[in-house]
Amino acid sequence: MPIVTIQQFPRSLEQRRELAERITAAFVEVYGAPAESVQVFFNEVESDHWAKAGVLGCDRETHQG
Repeated sequence: MPIVTIQQFPRSLEQRRELAERITAAFVEVYGAPAESVQVFFNEVESDHWAKAGVLGCDRETHQG
């Protein structure tokens, strides 16, 4: 049973729906897995809950040159 976990900034319901459909289709096509066995988990992280190079995501625009 394929399980895919995606960590990302929040996206719209329509975007998550389309991505889940495409990921599922890829597993069906490449692995021959039944669509019913593919699980996709979205872990959406707000920009003030992660940092890169010591700068919070919500502050990145102000720190980019």
